[in-house]
Amino acid sequence: MHNASQIITDMLQTAFQPASLHIEDESWKHAGHAGVQEHGGGHFVIRIKAECFNGIARTSSHRMIFKALESLFPNTIHALSIKIEP
Repeated sequence: MHNASQIITDMLQTAFQPASLHIEDESWKHAGHAGVQEHGGGHFVIRIKAECFNGIARTSSHRMIFKALESLFPNTIHALSIKIEP
């Protein structure tokens, strides 16, 4: 696992104790993208299932994840796709 992916995994494990968590680094798809060149952050897809997300709006769960990872923007994470699993 790429170092940034492991850092993201560790932070989300600590924050949410998910039942399942998968991080995919898709930075290679965005090589040459202006934001990546400027800050060096990567593009990641997060698939997560955690009890704390049950019954709350998708926007609320996304805010919780962004808050948990805020220290990683923009140098480690440039873009994030979040998929909350039921």
